[in-house]
Amino acid sequence: MLTVIKDARVLTLDGPEGEHIRADIVIRGDTIEAVGPDLAAQVTAEGVRIIDASGRLAMPGLVNGHFHSPANFMKGALDNWPLELFMLYEVPPLMREVVSARFAYVRTMLGAMEMLRQGVTSVHDDCFFVPVVTDAEVDHVMQAYADAGIRATVTLDQPNVVEHAKYPFLKEILPQALLERMEAAPLMTDAQLLAHYDRFLETWHDRADGRLRCAVSCSAPQRVTPSYFKALGALARERDLPYNMHILETRLQRVLGQENYGKSLIRYAHDMGVLNEQAMVIHAIWIDDDDLALLADSGCSIAHNPVSNLKIGSGIMPFRRLRQRGINVCLGNDEAATDDGVNLWTVGKVAGLVHNVADPDFDRWPLPFEILTSLTSAGAKAMRLPRKAGRLAPGWLADIILLDLNSFAFTPLNDLKRQLVYCENGSSVTTVMVGGRLVVEDRRLLTVDEEALKQEARTFASEFAGYMARCKSAADELEPHYRRMYRQALEMPVGMQRWAGPMAP
Repeated sequence: MLTVIKDARVLTLDGPEGEHIRADIVIRGDTIEAVGPDLAAQVTAEGVRIIDASGRLAMPGLVNGHFHSPANFMKGALDNWPLELFMLYEVPPLMREVVSARFAYVRTMLGAMEMLRQGVTSVHDDCFFVPVVTDAEVDHVMQAYADAGIRATVTLDQPNVVEHAKYPFLKEILPQALLERMEAAPLMTDAQLLAHYDRFLETWHDRADGRLRCAVSCSAPQRVTPSYFKALGALARERDLPYNMHILETRLQRVLGQENYGKSLIRYAHDMGVLNEQAMVIHAIWIDDDDLALLADSGCSIAHNPVSNLKIGSGIMPFRRLRQRGINVCLGNDEAATDDGVNLWTVGKVAGLVHNVADPDFDRWPLPFEILTSLTSAGAKAMRLPRKAGRLAPGWLADIILLDLNSFAFTPLNDLKRQLVYCENGSSVTTVMVGGRLVVEDRRLLTVDEEALKQEARTFASEFAGYMARCKSAADELEPHYRRMYRQALEMPVGMQRWAGPMAP
């Protein structure tokens, strides 16, 4: 099918100056064929779909570079705590419940619909499972993405070591009774998890006209057995899949590397042979110069989640130092629990601002074009799509959004890129196209019944409230010991500072 987006203002993002005040975009099937002025008049084929985009901005769809869809019901559900206490209440290690397949579907769909309505055309979902992976939950997550019409790359994020092994000092701190209960919690073996990956890849990889793809995840190096950590690396290299790994998100994880591994967790990943171009390193906040060199040499991508980092006090990632080394840095929400929303425009705005307080040299502050490419092509690159995405250029995927330039975000219009980063919140998005297919038109989702699904989500509210109450009950017993572990880690020197820190008198 041939589609022409006509008379749009076009931001191609194929370079700092890539902009047309008025142009057309010719799309054949799922691919952009041409971008330029007055192309519509040259298209003579019958049955051409013309989209009148006068008064609209056309730009690449946003790419959510890091996301955890299982937290989609958790907006506003948890307090601002450090990650180690936060996760205790989000995924309590002593919980044994498995969610229903339908709940998993609606939960996933809730995030997909919100992202599409805001112009997110692709998501990299590091999907975790509590307490174990099940085929039914996996299938319903993937089916939701298939039905929504979004482009999704999804992992099976499943730790498989005992909880106390993920932290420094915790084994020695826990009372014997709690230690025994923790060690009795169900864990999946390497073989079981790899079998799930075999089925996952066979069933879902490159499905839905290529929109759905699989990736692998260890969650974090310290959360899996060394043999599974390496096996996932081999699978990622063999199939050229993204390999998701949360590394040095927090100061405590810096201490963990020193205490349990005798090295940085970045160095550990490198020594295990998994830090390479397939690696999607998530957060990378508490890194030193040696880590920076390893990351740059590896060809990996890094997912930056600034709103999440602020919510749970993880620190400020050294954005400019990573960019100066040529490292691909994309942006993500992380999850609805740490973002208290699923708005990638907010993430872009915060990324454009938070680094200004981390460096007095304003020449090193992020530029709007850098933020916009981090929101688009950098995320697509990290997803390792077989087709190029994230720019409006011939041969690239037709993942395109239209924004109303008559909205308050652009009234008056002084600087397009600055206003996209600092003024837009997603409400200007009117049209969303994924692979040449319209999925949002006139601000209305075309693929699913949005109102019915939101209503169904509300019917799960009491069930979910009960689940969260049980999470709290399971976590409260452990919380004083995790708090002690956190305080003990704070006393250990790490040779760097990634917090703004307490103000001097």
